[in-house]
Amino acid sequence: MKYDPEIVPNIIETGISKNTTGIFSAVKRNGEWLETSIEEFRTKTRNLALGLYELGVRKGDRVSIHSENSTEWLICDQAVISIGAINVAVYTTQPSDQIKYILENSEAKVHIVSNDDLFAETKPLMKEITTVEAVISIQPSKHKKLKGFEEVMEMGAALHEKEPELLEKLKSEIDPDDLANINYTSGTTGVPKGVMLSHNNLASNVLASNERMAYSADDAKDPKILSYLPLAHMLERIASYIYIYTGVPVYYIEDVNEIKTDFITIKPIYFSTVPRLLEKIMAGLKVRGQELSGLKKQLYYWAIDLAENYDPEDPPTGLEKIKFKVADKAVYSKIRDGLGGNLVGMMVGGAALAPPVMRFFNGIGYKCGQGYGLTETSPVATGSLPDWIRIGSAGKPITDVEIKIADDGEILIKGPNIMQGYYKMPEQTKEVFTEDGWFCTGDIGHLDEDNWLFITDRKKSMFKLSTGKYVAPQPIENALVNNGFIDQAMVVGAEEKFCAAIIIPDWKNMEKRFERFGYILPGENKIESEHVRNRIQKEVDKVNKKLPHWEKIKKFVLLEEPFTIEKGELTAKMSIKRAGVMKNHKELIESIYQD
Repeated sequence: MKYDPEIVPNIIETGISKNTTGIFSAVKRNGEWLETSIEEFRTKTRNLALGLYELGVRKGDRVSIHSENSTEWLICDQAVISIGAINVAVYTTQPSDQIKYILENSEAKVHIVSNDDLFAETKPLMKEITTVEAVISIQPSKHKKLKGFEEVMEMGAALHEKEPELLEKLKSEIDPDDLANINYTSGTTGVPKGVMLSHNNLASNVLASNERMAYSADDAKDPKILSYLPLAHMLERIASYIYIYTGVPVYYIEDVNEIKTDFITIKPIYFSTVPRLLEKIMAGLKVRGQELSGLKKQLYYWAIDLAENYDPEDPPTGLEKIKFKVADKAVYSKIRDGLGGNLVGMMVGGAALAPPVMRFFNGIGYKCGQGYGLTETSPVATGSLPDWIRIGSAGKPITDVEIKIADDGEILIKGPNIMQGYYKMPEQTKEVFTEDGWFCTGDIGHLDEDNWLFITDRKKSMFKLSTGKYVAPQPIENALVNNGFIDQAMVVGAEEKFCAAIIIPDWKNMEKRFERFGYILPGENKIESEHVRNRIQKEVDKVNKKLPHWEKIKKFVLLEEPFTIEKGELTAKMSIKRAGVMKNHKELIESIYQD
């Protein structure tokens, strides 16, 4: 093993000592960026930790955090785990019944909520949840029974005055194998499972994943990271830990709809993302070209096409290199300016990134690498190398992590990043481990001759047609949304004769295109528009050309409203919950196969 077992607070402190900016992190509130200095972070974390201790929180107790991304979220996280307690993160998008389940199942002793708006969802539940002894509000609250953030920190500051060595003593009693987090999966089926992650699960993952980061603090005079994914999800949690470990401050956005402005204002050097954001950026760029005309339009789409065929393993030479220089000066440099001008690259996880999208972002001058993992793997298991990216691959196993492929194609993993199990679910824990200790991911894939991992699909997502042919829907769905006119898509067809798709058009881009030709989309029943259906059919036809006959989309139905988390159709990381979509649109799907 390359890395010795460690606890998370020590990893964070090591990173803080590398930070030369003086800024730990920042959050945008009401349109204003609020920065927190390193010393302020240290002081608030210490005082909150000891304040929680004064409230009776002890080693092994669970503390739930229900908040938007912010510096305070990190302060809460570090305060909790610094006294040996366990962080139970709650998504802001989780419905009240799931919140109730998580708080009851984890037996949370203290519940931290960011503001009254979020507390409104949990307040009716508090009488039923007997384990919660105190609720703390990060922002000022109108509820008298809630303890204020400042109040708890004052309690901790007073305790520190009396016992200045107490926090260090409590830290010293934490073993690397002690639990740091119970993260409840927002999986596509069933009740949430509490994934138990130890300090060393997380610390080892930070150290090993850091080797794959394609940036350094020296990449800009004023290095910053932009963050928009929820900290409640382990992808962004571990990413933030890594950024802090590299000594770079993290800036947490307020509204994803304002992220374009945030890129220009903050000028980040790096960010972590899921494919959906990159797909939308790329789709928007393709549609933008429609506003041009003549030679400018030809040049623009020539450059876009050039980037979509870029291969980072075979960089252009000779005439091809000259072409890229021309494209860069005319098009790519302007795209990079629109993302702040300092961006080196991005780490992509959560779902498979379509090869054309991966090629495009590498082609325009970014290091766009793919990683793979699950909450159960802390979460990173593989990642692209800083200077070596293989298109279509999720990367190579990180240090100390082993991967092998089972006989049925399932990806199996071993390493210090593997969870301790599901909280209070011994049977479910047993089900996901082989007899010799390999974790069964539920994903299908293969390793190439150089040990690069390629993901095919979720094992549970694959379905069989009535003809006996198996279909992996995700690559087809990725191809469908890889254009400017389809926002979301889900392929169906289990036990049917052919594949079909539920499609939500990208209405914004549709409107832009049609307006150029003098056609205005109707305000209602847009999905009945012949123009819309014809446009979508063209996109489906493009995808079908590259598919074997049994995977071709024979029919599709359109939805006007997108899949959402609230309707149980998306997970917190924006992956499609197939069971939720099938349930909500059962009659619509059945109608496809009635003819």
